[in-house]
Amino acid sequence: MNGKLVIAFMILIVMSLAACSNQAPADISTPTLAETLEIPITGATETEAPVTVEVVVTSTNAPEFTSTPEPPRPTNIPDCTNSASFVTDVTIPDNSEMVGNTTFTKTWRVMNTGTCIWASDYTLTNYAEERMSAPASVPLTLTYPGETVDISVPLIAPNSVGTHKGYFVIKNPAGLIMKINSDSRLWLVIDVKNTVAAMAATPVAGATSAPAAPSGASGNGFATVNCAFTLDSAKVTDAINAINAYRTQSGLAAYNVKEQLTRAAQAHANDMACNNLFVHTGSNGSTPNSRVVVSGYVAKSVSENVYGSYPPLSGSDAVNWWKNDKTDLNHNLNLISDKFVDVGVGYAFFNNFGYYVIVFATP
Repeated sequence: MNGKLVIAFMILIVMSLAACSNQAPADISTPTLAETLEIPITGATETEAPVTVEVVVTSTNAPEFTSTPEPPRPTNIPDCTNSASFVTDVTIPDNSEMVGNTTFTKTWRVMNTGTCIWASDYTLTNYAEERMSAPASVPLTLTYPGETVDISVPLIAPNSVGTHKGYFVIKNPAGLIMKINSDSRLWLVIDVKNTVAAMAATPVAGATSAPAAPSGASGNGFATVNCAFTLDSAKVTDAINAINAYRTQSGLAAYNVKEQLTRAAQAHANDMACNNLFVHTGSNGSTPNSRVVVSGYVAKSVSENVYGSYPPLSGSDAVNWWKNDKTDLNHNLNLISDKFVDVGVGYAFFNNFGYYVIVFATP
């Protein structure tokens, strides 16, 4: 072959390969899963706009995956000391009067008086007396020496008249109990004056059964759950604060947090976590309305927002997601409704997913 032709032919091949290497890569956008569900509200005196649930499932190997990493766990100095000082009862002071079978949140304010830095590897656990349906453990938030932290735990009052006590302790990452003042316990004392007919209580982490709905309920009661989900009262509080701050900015009164609605919300959050649900209908066929009936709250109208994601969002981030959702404006309308007056918020975590439920109602 002529030498010039050979050179021209080789140049042509190189140019062809270069053109192939410059092609745009295939679209590898992050896969998502979304579902929209209209919820009929039975027994309501007014028609509420349908509520939707948007569920975003993020692939762990998608190049576009981004998340806000948590601050790195500070490294404690060798031989640091653990000690704490009780500051005050933020909620439920000693000898508070309660109605039996009532869901409530106990919060202690504690100061870090040692030299160790506390984080989520420090936990609050029940130690003695009555557990009152407390979760297996509650992680602490990042607390440096000299700082205070509010530690909250969701509880259910025993359904028997009399004085009831519960003792709780803080454990370090090695599982050792921390000294608090001259003792090692945080406690609560409640006085149950009245009892109510036993009704479905919020399933706690690891619960295996839940009662069915009472007569008159539409659908079933709280669903049976059997996975080792965990609770996070800090996320619930964060969501409530974000909702009411948003309402204040909008010139609206804050929502009242009702224990019965909290029970209904938490029951469905647990069900979603254990049964991989992203809808308003429970694994047992329950509905937002039937779960509210089971809780004991008598409602004229009910609505519900649901969210689940990996990685889990903070409570305020979940609220911001609903606020800014342009696909279904009813998410935002529920947050700033002038029809609903009460809410309950639930959160459950399992298998790396976080699930939020907000129940809105008008008595």
